[in-house]
Amino acid sequence: MDFEAVAAQLRKPDGEFGKQVGAKMNESNWYINQYLIENLNLKSHDHLLEIGMGNGFFVKDVFAKEPSVTYVGCDFSETMVEEASQLNQSFIENGQAQFIVASTTRLPFANETFDTVFTINTLYFWEKPSEDLAEIRRVLKPGGELQIAIRPKPLMKKLPFTQYGFTLYEKEDVVDLLSASGFRLIGVVEKDEPVHQKVNGDSVQMVTVIVRAGKY
Repeated sequence: MDFEAVAAQLRKPDGEFGKQVGAKMNESNWYINQYLIENLNLKSHDHLLEIGMGNGFFVKDVFAKEPSVTYVGCDFSETMVEEASQLNQSFIENGQAQFIVASTTRLPFANETFDTVFTINTLYFWEKPSEDLAEIRRVLKPGGELQIAIRPKPLMKKLPFTQYGFTLYEKEDVVDLLSASGFRLIGVVEKDEPVHQKVNGDSVQMVTVIVRAGKY
């Protein structure tokens, strides 16, 4: 298997292969998505931004948790934005959701737009995370919350594709990044997932880490 090609598609899914990778990510990332959605502190009519929503498979679960929210998903993969828009057409038609091509380096939103921003398994690909966090902080309302979900460095190092273009993090690294960017730490959740993945014949325990931080 061409792990470098897989890594490139995980970063930015493109074309038919990208669609296949997106569908596979729904399976491998099911628990990390569910854990973060469970962890969201949603209030009635909140405005949410998800960075890197992939094909939008889990958007329905956000609305199941709080039907009154307004959701925006952004991804710099045109393929994923198209897929997410098709999958969530009913939410779009109801004015509850929209999907746009955008990157954390330049979010096309006014200052203080969102109550919550969250992102799952994208931090590895941020080339200048301090600048990305400053941009996220700009679009968050005062008192708003950012949640970042990752898999920790010791686990990720066991996966063969992460040597290509991934920056790996311990939970402490994420906390330090957020603190340096002016966020206030709310808490850290670390949970073993009830699944293992086979890697080179070995069974690897999957782990979810969620770091929650607020805007002063």
